[in-house]
Amino acid sequence: MIRFDILSVVPELLESPLNHSIVKRAKESKLVEIYIHDIREYGKGNYRQIDDYCFGGDAGMVMMIEPVYKLITKLKSERKYDEIIYMSPDGELLDQKIANQLSCLKNIIILCGHYKGVDHRIREHLITREISIGNYVLSGGEIPASVVCDAVIRLIPGALSDETSALSDSFQDDLLAPPAYTRPAEFNGWKVPDVLLSGNPKLIKEWQEKESLDRTRKLRPELLKD
Repeated sequence: MIRFDILSVVPELLESPLNHSIVKRAKESKLVEIYIHDIREYGKGNYRQIDDYCFGGDAGMVMMIEPVYKLITKLKSERKYDEIIYMSPDGELLDQKIANQLSCLKNIIILCGHYKGVDHRIREHLITREISIGNYVLSGGEIPASVVCDAVIRLIPGALSDETSALSDSFQDDLLAPPAYTRPAEFNGWKVPDVLLSGNPKLIKEWQEKESLDRTRKLRPELLKD
């Protein structure tokens, strides 16, 4: 079982993506536990302040060090965490290899950034890994955190009804997946490739491998650079 502890300023943003479909079934099957923590509960003063102005006069607010430190320290006192991840646009770009690595862990904290980010001392002294889902900026780290959870959870044995399905996903072998078809075999004059109807596993496998390579070369040539 994998446990995720997600730290957020806006926990409501995590409710829908983490309570439906494959993630929901994995939770119900006790394959994963997801706990969402409201950083504001550790905020400063009666107003539970969790952000303040930047030193140096830059525009925008920064998540304060004390609330995040208190929450992470509390969680670490209760169990050992394999990774403490900060979702950041300047982190390493999430790919299938990272998802595979994380799927082998037991306890993971994910800190969702907000405003202009978190006080950098948190990143220097508590964060073990920084991950980005793309070269762009979002309003907060909640959507990226949901993406990480979904990418990891579907790899847990038993999360998918067909456990071999995840093994044939795009990027598992650094190639895009081949085209997929279903019934009817012909629609509007558009036909499914004959080889997929042949019943010959060897020919089908060869066709899939060729299609994967061709699609990768055409659509994502950078994946073939090595």
